[in-house]
Amino acid sequence: MEERNEVLTLVDEEGKEHLFSVVDMIMVEEKEYAILLPFEAPDVEETNGAADEAIIFRVVQDEEGQILMVVEDDEEWENVATAWEERANEDDEEEMDIED
Repeated sequence: MEERNEVLTLVDEEGKEHLFSVVDMIMVEEKEYAILLPFEAPDVEETNGAADEAIIFRVVQDEEGQILMVVEDDEEWENVATAWEERANEDDEEEMDIED
């Protein structure tokens, strides 16, 4: 999979800034999603030890431009995660074919 090397600064509800690396952008069911990884290690207790998990945001267009919305619906999150995983596996297979 091609690395994007883009960095976003997102501000949470408390006004605290967080840096994220854009891992990928993907379309699922005609909606665009951003797959992001946090740069700073979150508190392990807050994430149940999942400090390296990607976060899925839905990209929404409003009058001011694009905004990112956290995907809170479990089914939607699973659909996007599955599509991203399948895409990553396809990319890995293509890379292996090129190396052969």
